[in-house]
Amino acid sequence: MQPIPSTDLVTAPRRRLALPTFEPKPLSRRPASRARRMVQLLVGLFLYGIAIATMMQATIGIEPWDVLAQGITRHTGIPFGVVTNLIGGVVLLLWIPLRQRPGIGTVLNVLLIGPSAQLGLWLIPQPESLAVRIPLFAAGLVLIAAASGLYIGAQHGPGPRDGLMTGLHARTGLPIWLARTGIEAAVLVIGWLLGGNVGWGTLAVALCIGPLVHLAIPLFALTPAPPAPALQLIESDAATRGRAPAPEPWVFGPRR
Repeated sequence: MQPIPSTDLVTAPRRRLALPTFEPKPLSRRPASRARRMVQLLVGLFLYGIAIATMMQATIGIEPWDVLAQGITRHTGIPFGVVTNLIGGVVLLLWIPLRQRPGIGTVLNVLLIGPSAQLGLWLIPQPESLAVRIPLFAAGLVLIAAASGLYIGAQHGPGPRDGLMTGLHARTGLPIWLARTGIEAAVLVIGWLLGGNVGWGTLAVALCIGPLVHLAIPLFALTPAPPAPALQLIESDAATRGRAPAPEPWVFGPRR
């Protein structure tokens, strides 16, 4: 295309200028070392347990999965902790048709969240005033979403329940928030029918945790750092003409 002379800029017809679009690089593509991702995984799992303790001390409502565990305990007499582990095992079986693979994060999820939650129950007092319990519950809900984004984004494998969410997202194309909300709502209804305790806080978790996790995962998502590129020797002009290239300063040539 010929450029328009400067003298014809006024009389020339207007043309739509195609401006380049600048899209931010997705945070999910940030490379990080294995050590960096492991630290993020551990921090996320620790904060998840603290968040659970925060919501429990608020005494407004518990998570739908805990409601389900309570309902099963009431009908079977199996201790709550054992039921929680059994539910995790059943959820892992649901990974098979979704083609999900457990990772080290999946194992650490089971091992670390419980102790950190117990530590949180010991550190966080149980307030009596509703004016304090409501903000405490809200803080725990936001912290659960942030912690989920941290340990899922570390790319060491999601927890059993979060893997079910990400598996449904990958296999069906459902948005993460919709998959998580649907799972939480179904679990809540089953737990309530079995006699689990349901509060308005439980409903808030079922409705809000999906959108919050959907926002948190891209903020903290990382990928393994690529390996360092192998050292490549640059061919000289002589090589392009069919002659052997001269040795680089760091390469010892043959003895003469």
